[in-house]
Amino acid sequence: MTENLSKPVDRAEVTVLIDNYIDMFVPQATSVDHRLPFDPDRHLLAEHGLSCLVRVFAGKHEHTILLDAGLSGICLLQNARQLGIDLRTIEAVVLSHGHFDHTGGLAALFSGMGHQVPLIVHPDAFLARKLTGPRGEARLRPPDAVGLKKAGADIKIRKEVSTLAAGHILVTGEVERSTPFERGFPGMEAYREDHWSADPISDDQALVINVKDKGLVVISGCAHAGIINTVEYARKITGTGTVHAVMGGFHLTGPLFEPVIAPTIEAMKGIGPSYVVPMHCTGWEAINRFSAEMPGRCILNTVGTSYRF
Repeated sequence: MTENLSKPVDRAEVTVLIDNYIDMFVPQATSVDHRLPFDPDRHLLAEHGLSCLVRVFAGKHEHTILLDAGLSGICLLQNARQLGIDLRTIEAVVLSHGHFDHTGGLAALFSGMGHQVPLIVHPDAFLARKLTGPRGEARLRPPDAVGLKKAGADIKIRKEVSTLAAGHILVTGEVERSTPFERGFPGMEAYREDHWSADPISDDQALVINVKDKGLVVISGCAHAGIINTVEYARKITGTGTVHAVMGGFHLTGPLFEPVIAPTIEAMKGIGPSYVVPMHCTGWEAINRFSAEMPGRCILNTVGTSYRF
């Protein structure tokens, strides 16, 4: 469909700046996950959030993009320093969706850039939201567009598929939803047109990279559209059937999503990626089941790990 927008890269590297889990002793599991050597003086932090630094290489050209900024600027800036990453080299920031655990570090990030940097975001990311569940109602603070602009964000509002990095990184925009078992986030509401209504989290989007001779690398934030829907949409918009890796948050944690775990794993096995890296909101139960049912392909992520495809 948009294969002209999806330029293959020679290789790609994804470094996890923020995730929920950290363990200095997890060994390398495959040829793609590169763990830091043990160093008691390296102080990395974990938090309930996600941020991934994405680098692509094509010929003599290299591009660096950031997906999400985690829950806090404290964690983002600390981990970048500890990993020796200069965040000022980032060409653009993509927001997977507008939830607090992906937007919290944005202000600190842009304030330290020293120049304007594009922020690719769906318009619904700025909606006021709330979650109603067994523990009551919780308001979710949206990102502050005015404050982010003052800090240096050049906000680019996009709903449709688009590209960055000279066409080598694709941003899905709104994801088509067709799987019968991926039905969104029950209890989530958004404030539109002077009233609260059910929130489909339409701003949910992912990054897609086509690695030459290997296939697609799909990186989700929370996959509120459904991780299977996300991967299938990536295949559709790129015209590429082969999926090399699927990584990011799959949002399968907690009792509400437990019934979705089994069909998700079966569908993922049908897609057949070489690697699956569940993070953040995937949940301990789902990660363990992916590991058991996709041995040798499912990788346990830890903060600071780099994946080289």
